[in-house]
Amino acid sequence: MKLSEKIIELRKAKGMTQEELATICNVSRQSISKWEADIALPETEKLLILGEIFHVSMDVLLKDELSISEVKEVHSCGNNAVVKKKAEVFEGTLIKESIEDDSVIDYMNVHKIELWNTGGKPKYWTVLFFTSDKIDFPELISKVMISDPDRGGNWFVDFKSGNEKYIVFRDKVLKYQIGNTTEKDCVCEECCKMGISDNEMNWSE
Repeated sequence: MKLSEKIIELRKAKGMTQEELATICNVSRQSISKWEADIALPETEKLLILGEIFHVSMDVLLKDELSISEVKEVHSCGNNAVVKKKAEVFEGTLIKESIEDDSVIDYMNVHKIELWNTGGKPKYWTVLFFTSDKIDFPELISKVMISDPDRGGNWFVDFKSGNEKYIVFRDKVLKYQIGNTTEKDCVCEECCKMGISDNEMNWSE
């Protein structure tokens, strides 16, 4: 079963319209229509949201050989017997050389690793493309970011959760709502105080 077919089946099982699903995923109804028509694929962030909405794993969504037999929500046993706030999903990239304690990687799901030749110090950067559902992930990673003039100054990591962008330094967590220019300007002002150049603030949203 293709991803497009699974989205249709899961959406209908939830009793949702394309408009309702589009609102939750923060995309247009046309985007949902394209996903279901197998014209376009959802981005990684949207796949994670779909998994959360429909309570299915990435394997079930992405592997054609895995089908959905039926969708049930059971509240009387298992993990759903205890109703609690769902963990947020953080998504971003981390330069491994920017942290001084590798153990924080235990809280991340690393989906891809790239080696970048920057020509600076260090010459090579190991870049981790990650997600994390650890609810206190921003605070955890802020404890291990390098802040040392002899090792590149104030390093930071940027990532997002839904519509919220995080910029995290050593012992400092900054965030703003994507699209809110006032909040973003305040964050950029703080970054300037930390010695971050305008070019380094061209992070993706």
